[in-house]
Amino acid sequence: MIPKPRSPTPPVGRTLVVTVDAEAGGQRLDALLAASFQELSRAQVQRLIEQGQVLVDGQSSRAAARVRPGQRLEVRVPPPAPAEPEPQEIPLRILLEDEDLVVLDKPAGLVVHPAPGSPDGTLVNALLAHCDDLSGVGGVERPGIVHRLDRNTSGVMVVAKNDRAHRDLSEQFQRHDVEKLYLAFAVARPGQPALPDRGRWDTLHGRHPVHRKRFSSQVARGKRALSEYEVLRRFAGPGWGALKVAVRLMTGRTHQVRVHLCDAGHPLLGDTLYGGRSERSFPLELQPARQALHAHKLGFRHPRTRELLAFESPLPFDLAELEDRLVTASRPATPAPPA
Repeated sequence: MIPKPRSPTPPVGRTLVVTVDAEAGGQRLDALLAASFQELSRAQVQRLIEQGQVLVDGQSSRAAARVRPGQRLEVRVPPPAPAEPEPQEIPLRILLEDEDLVVLDKPAGLVVHPAPGSPDGTLVNALLAHCDDLSGVGGVERPGIVHRLDRNTSGVMVVAKNDRAHRDLSEQFQRHDVEKLYLAFAVARPGQPALPDRGRWDTLHGRHPVHRKRFSSQVARGKRALSEYEVLRRFAGPGWGALKVAVRLMTGRTHQVRVHLCDAGHPLLGDTLYGGRSERSFPLELQPARQALHAHKLGFRHPRTRELLAFESPLPFDLAELEDRLVTASRPATPAPPA
């Protein structure tokens, strides 16, 4: 049998070795290593393979490579690289914090981690100033980051403060064991079929064949994307319509809510990437300054205690104000009093 590690502590600075036995032959390299060394998640193993830290009989390999009995697998686990982003004092709305994690309510406009065009002023910069014990597994630019929200999406996020918590939370997200509920305001074009009150989208999900910054459910090949939705409110005025929709994600693909609503004919209000002409035909005074999407609820098991936790964030001021404007604009005009 393949040996199991004795300690759940990530073996940083060590080399792990395993010999493939007959039972394990034919498995994917990343899957076998994640099963052999339970302190490493499959995502961590894949990163180590990409970095050349995994050798098969002394040679680098691919995550999808099939192993053969008798092969010697070496996994070098370097110490976490120090976080390069500078700590910056940026206010954070903390919902819960303990020795393992931070749960926060991210405002719209805050980028999660440094990237081209956003070298600082990010959530990572704020977290580095707030706490000095972030998980290093996320890499130099993404310490502690388990999942992301788009820059202009607000709402609940969880961040890991140590590698054990990072591994456990990452696996919960990969297994789709996390509850994720979003609130969205979307276009409803007059004359098009009304979106049913409840339903689900079970589609493929992949890069758009033409617009490379976008994703699409209308692809021939891709990963499965599953969302369940409920229409909470309908708005209508002269020549326009809108919806308030709750969307529960059963998978976690990039832009999943935005893609499913757009491909169903109901792009998000304020979504310049997916909105297109539908957005331009909507009354200007009712358009929000950003995509009308909010991560309303996040539920997961605590990585140490296994307690089931759930956090909610109410609609932020700008989206609550948008809803008020939609309600007001939907009301029929009061008839003028008789002369």
